[in-house]
Amino acid sequence: TLEPTNEPYAIAKIAGIKLCESYNRQYGRDYRSVMPTNLYGPHDNFHPDNSHVIPALLRRFHEVAQSHAPEVVVWGSGTPMREFLHVDDMAAASIHVMELAREVWQENTDPMLSHINVGTGVDCTIRELAQTIAKVVGYQGRVVF
Repeated sequence: TLEPTNEPYAIAKIAGIKLCESYNRQYGRDYRSVMPTNLYGPHDNFHPDNSHVIPALLRRFHEVAQSHAPEVVVWGSGTPMREFLHVDDMAAASIHVMELAREVWQENTDPMLSHINVGTGVDCTIRELAQTIAKVVGYQGRVVF
């Protein structure tokens, strides 16, 4: 089961990948798709109700640093691990994938002629992320999970 708020996005991504796979196999096309990890960067969504983890934590820690709150509560246990990639790195990876020779693309996506996952290969816990963001914004209070 997909998480309800992400379901339409996930289905659209899967449908796009499957469309590329099908056209590549059926018509010998060279359509390519990439599956990015969690992205962050300029013009992100910082809305408190529906932002992703990095902008949500940036906003929360900035607000508590400005108000000098003694503690901030971060949802969950802090133990889940996530991988993050800056949008500029994703753009560079996308260009790289588009410029790959067809044979190289096929060698790396065979047998489905599907997609390539794009990420750093490095995970961090939400706790580590929260501690890093707290330091960056100058928050010195207590972080509670």
